[in-house]
Amino acid sequence: MELQISLYFCKVDFTLMHTKEEKLEAFGRLLDVMDDLREKCPWDRKQTNESLRPNTIEETFELCDALLKNDNENICKELGDVLLHVVFYAKIGSEKGDFDIADVCNKLCDKLIYRHPHVYGDAVANTAGEVLKSWEQIKQTEKDGNKSVLGGVPDALPSLIKAYRIQEKARNVGFDWDKPEDVWDKVQEELDELKAELRKEGNQKRQDEEYGDFLFSLINAGRLYHINPDNALEYTNQKFIRRFNYVEQKAKEQGLRIKDMTLAQMDALWNEAKSLERG
Repeated sequence: MELQISLYFCKVDFTLMHTKEEKLEAFGRLLDVMDDLREKCPWDRKQTNESLRPNTIEETFELCDALLKNDNENICKELGDVLLHVVFYAKIGSEKGDFDIADVCNKLCDKLIYRHPHVYGDAVANTAGEVLKSWEQIKQTEKDGNKSVLGGVPDALPSLIKAYRIQEKARNVGFDWDKPEDVWDKVQEELDELKAELRKEGNQKRQDEEYGDFLFSLINAGRLYHINPDNALEYTNQKFIRRFNYVEQKAKEQGLRIKDMTLAQMDALWNEAKSLERG
């Protein structure tokens, strides 16, 4: 136990780059550990695809959080947690006789090679945009011809990310604005329709729909200007949290309870927080 604790808390030295042989050895070690856990640990032995799924979602979001913060130490840790889940699902698959980790890796490699003809074939793609367009077109050839262009967007995606992916897929088959600036008329149109519906009151479903249309148009605008809406909104969430925490802390230092403060008092502290951030 003492050894395990010391290993768990050891810091990663990012200045060390490992050889291919060392990487293969490390991956083999992970597979050996997974075999041991599945055989000897009651909790690991009990797990199924269904029981692991919620933890996988949580680990993915924790990785995304570390990525947004550009926290290399935690990115490394959270990548390990996500990799554990990949290996875990593959182990369960092998126990059922369905597939193993080699099948997972080989299927992935086959897909990457097939969808990169500009690397492994004679096709030409000089920009990232051309690569994405080619990728979507190749994906369509792999599917049943009756399936929609949007069929590959998972139903379980968070709505904000789903809207962005839907718009990307539509763009890759030519359904898009000619120029980014053209989108603003649509944004204004959707805003006007939302405001008109809100003035009517009483029809919550229509208000929800119009609000959704307005959000969808804003996401579209962000995409056209190369802004990822999910990242942008999370940056704003974090900014709001920092500034609101500042307001709470300053109120406490002044012997005030934030719920008893006037909006003007809170605004003054909010503006202080903004000024400090901007230097």
